[in-house]
Amino acid sequence: MDCPTEEGQIRRALERFTRIRRLSFDLPARSLSIEAPVECWDDIEAAIGTAGFKAERLVTEVQVDKAALARAQFLRPVAALAVAMMAEAIAYISPEALLWKLVGMAVAGIAIALSGLSVFRKGVAALARGQLNINALMSVAVAGAFVIGQWPEAAMVMALYAIAELIEARAVERARDAIKSLLDLSPQEAEVLQDDGEWRVMLAKEVAVGTVVRVRPGERLALDGMVRNGRSAVDQSPVTGESMPVEKGPGDEVFAGTINQDAALEFEVTAPATDTVLARIIHTVEAAEGSRAPTQRFVDRFAAIYTPAVFVLALGLALAGPLLFGWAWLSSVYKALVILVIACPCALVISTPVTVVSGLAAATRRGILIKGGVYLEEARKLRAVALDKTGTVTEGRPRLVATVMLGDMPDEAATRRIAAALASRSDHPVSRAIASGLAVQGVPDVTDFGAEAGRGVFGQVDGHDYVLGNHRWIHERNQCSATLESLMSSHERQGRTITVLADAGKPLALFAVADTVKASSREAIAELAVLGVRPVMLTGDNPATASSIAAEVGIDDVRANLLPQEKLDAIRRLADSGTTVAMVGDGINDAPALATASIGFAMGGMGTHTAMEAADIVIMNDDLRRVPETIRLSQRTHAILWQNITLALGIKLVFLFLAIFDSATMWMAVFADMGASLLVVGNGLRLLRGSKTGGRLPHF
Repeated sequence: MDCPTEEGQIRRALERFTRIRRLSFDLPARSLSIEAPVECWDDIEAAIGTAGFKAERLVTEVQVDKAALARAQFLRPVAALAVAMMAEAIAYISPEALLWKLVGMAVAGIAIALSGLSVFRKGVAALARGQLNINALMSVAVAGAFVIGQWPEAAMVMALYAIAELIEARAVERARDAIKSLLDLSPQEAEVLQDDGEWRVMLAKEVAVGTVVRVRPGERLALDGMVRNGRSAVDQSPVTGESMPVEKGPGDEVFAGTINQDAALEFEVTAPATDTVLARIIHTVEAAEGSRAPTQRFVDRFAAIYTPAVFVLALGLALAGPLLFGWAWLSSVYKALVILVIACPCALVISTPVTVVSGLAAATRRGILIKGGVYLEEARKLRAVALDKTGTVTEGRPRLVATVMLGDMPDEAATRRIAAALASRSDHPVSRAIASGLAVQGVPDVTDFGAEAGRGVFGQVDGHDYVLGNHRWIHERNQCSATLESLMSSHERQGRTITVLADAGKPLALFAVADTVKASSREAIAELAVLGVRPVMLTGDNPATASSIAAEVGIDDVRANLLPQEKLDAIRRLADSGTTVAMVGDGINDAPALATASIGFAMGGMGTHTAMEAADIVIMNDDLRRVPETIRLSQRTHAILWQNITLALGIKLVFLFLAIFDSATMWMAVFADMGASLLVVGNGLRLLRGSKTGGRLPHF
């Protein structure tokens, strides 16, 4: 197994094993890692054998010096090409003597041996099993050319074919390396706190969960964790694709592979080195390679018919040429062999995997984790996107958005301190938002503190009684005036939660708390509209709040007060109308809808593990703009896939006619095949350009 075509043969042979969780191919090392139950191993090995490969179980991972191996693999076909050119020179300048012919054939044989013995072995084995694959096609073409006296061309064809195969394998590895290189971002060592209070450097893979690790400014984090001490900005672009550093402090999550910038951080390890967010990204994308896109499946089915059809065409031409057109037998056979070389489906077969892997890598670099080639290609068909509100369109964290002093000539500073003192004693999200928003230093002590369920909190500050309560409680205390009612109603219509600070006699201040819209949401909705995709908000929140948020971001279709089952029903109704619909969410209650939608997008930053498991695509930085970005990437991937198919088949069709009309040689045939392979590989790798973290993929 040393080329992407043979990798594809093995993937197809193992498709029926539903219990295989992951396939990881390493073409340079000729090794395959399979995650599957032990009881499946014998059947898997037998299936690989049926596909024409001999499998050997390894106790340890193959360690290969890939740089040295690449040089060796490159030198053999280059040496073969040099020897093949010598064979061509001997045929061109030598006299028509038997000795010189034998010398030329020997030189050509050396070139074929250097470059093509493995192809011949695989080709003969395939023919013995009755399979007509690429190796069988090339073996017949080269052997036939040698037999009819075209030994210089046979040597040249095999040498150039070996070089083309090497280029194809390197192209696929380059696309994969764009993903795997993320793993290299995690340092192998970490500075760990010991029981005696000292810090010691340890291998990251030996650090246990719960251990405290320190990372200095400018260093990369080796593990995932929760910050315990310190505050610093962290560059998360390798994992989430965010262009700006994120402030981290106690209680915040940090990820392996990210870069600490300003100050030292101490964090508690929350996952082993093998299960960091970065490692899970790599494993997920490796598994995604096995989930073939529709175009890949089409190419595989087409190639399965195409290759035998080419054999039949070539054989028919060899036999019918002399009988129907009066061609010489050797000339007719030569044309048939040229057709075999021209029609070699390498370029066609390689065109899809290199494009899909490049697309997956480009998405991963941008913080978009796509779980299969099928979702990468199918996203272009989306015509509606259903959006959860909280944590998807909005931040998912309530914030203090307005503070209004009530009454005549209040002492604003004192009022804010009293409100902050009461709010800081409560664990309620609204109270925490008020305390955080007021940001008062040195709050006074609160005595006789207590809480009224569903109403608010109360306590004494400096000997005076105060309450920090909701609309209902202030109304029950008979402290609502017509002016205050109007003011509260105005804020509530905007989807805000109202809390009022009051003493025994009168209200003192009003605080409005709201879940604020993400800065990126408005732009994301506008981009979806440009792409012809209709946004629909599905939320369990009340209609007033939902409508206010929807109007702010530009969504016209709002469905509120929905239970999880009702969200699921809404997705089904959209799908039943013939619309290809996606669901974007972050909570456990979104999981059924995420699993039912044509494509489910989960927010990976604030999202629950349940939602991320149910989704097909995970947006690692919670930026809603990644949804239209995914659609544009899907459109471009699909376009490049069909460009490659058209290029591969178009070039071959042109040279096929040239061969039939005696205008193409085996030289031209092999260069046409090699040229087509290089074109489709280069075209597929274009997806990797412009996908570095920090920027945005262009509109395609």
